[in-house]
Amino acid sequence: MTASVLIQHFLTGISLGGAYALIAVGYTMVYGILRLINFAHGDIFMMSGYFMIFIMATFPWFLSIPVVLAFTVLLGVGIEKVAYAPLRSAPRMSVMISAIGVSYLLQNLATYLFTAIPRAYPEIPILKKIFHFGEITTSLVTILTPVLTIVLVILLMQLINHTKIGMAMRAVSKDTEASRLMGIKVNTTISMTFVLGSLLAGVGSILYFTDRMTVYPYSGSLPGLKCFVAAVLGGIGSIPGAVIGGFIIGICETFLVAMGYSMFSDAFTFLLLIVILLVRPTGLFGEAATDKV
Repeated sequence: MTASVLIQHFLTGISLGGAYALIAVGYTMVYGILRLINFAHGDIFMMSGYFMIFIMATFPWFLSIPVVLAFTVLLGVGIEKVAYAPLRSAPRMSVMISAIGVSYLLQNLATYLFTAIPRAYPEIPILKKIFHFGEITTSLVTILTPVLTIVLVILLMQLINHTKIGMAMRAVSKDTEASRLMGIKVNTTISMTFVLGSLLAGVGSILYFTDRMTVYPYSGSLPGLKCFVAAVLGGIGSIPGAVIGGFIIGICETFLVAMGYSMFSDAFTFLLLIVILLVRPTGLFGEAATDKV
């Protein structure tokens, strides 16, 4: 494998990893506050793809992108209000079952509304612009994805560490009842978490489907599971960990495909999950949970 081919695959890997990272952050944020694995998160990402298909049929791309992100956020917050908020005081298993139910509901709703036939994702001209660097050929979306991922995550960390809503999120993640007693609006804080997670999933959806060009009702299932693995790998609850986990999985998957082991690329992700759970259950950057007395 020549240096130019190696760089080409590395660029593809960090581009895929960047999209995974944005979705993984949504998993880790919700888990950090609610201790809930939002299994519907991958399907919100899938629905965002369909939103773009239908909205770009009417509007130009520069208007479609903010509209798609707004619809994605509304879907995420709507799911939280309808499926999770009423179960706030229920056992954790009940909320998890609700999340699985919402995931299947979105998949079957998409199949009913849009059929199971893959639909072509609309081309966003500026993202498909081709650049040549010697023997290396790449598109703007490949270069933009990791850069945009890092910028968005830095902004997110600034929001969490230096704003009132961020302070509220950190407080709720530590102790919900104490936060409520201190006057923090817990439900508003949780909804804000879903806003941010869904927004990142919408951005990830645009970057991911621009490269892959087709959307179908189950196109969020496998990427969603891989992003969950990325969150666990980095340390569920850790935002930087989710980002690094996403990049690791994206790069490894790309190089396995490049070496002719494409049939094992998905299996590798879940093998990695088993290994990390056996060797370091808290993930690379996770902290051991402490029981409150």
